[in-house]
Amino acid sequence: MKRKAPQMRILDAQNKELMTVRRIERDGDMLVIRGKIFGAMSMVAKLSPAEARAALKLLEWRTVLFLLTMLFRR
Repeated sequence: MKRKAPQMRILDAQNKELMTVRRIERDGDMLVIRGKIFGAMSMVAKLSPAEARAALKLLEWRTVLFLLTMLFRR
């Protein structure tokens, strides 16, 4: 029996699928995210170190604490 590849879904406010992330990988200094938008259109997004730093500036300390504990929640 073939095992299903892992994936992550990003949902909208109505719990409908916006994006399915199928792969996250490194390409040099960039983080590459591969997946499908709305279950149909393939997408490749790249995150640079500068943009990752900008994203961290958007987080409050409570959100950072939540992210650290999120993996241990049901």
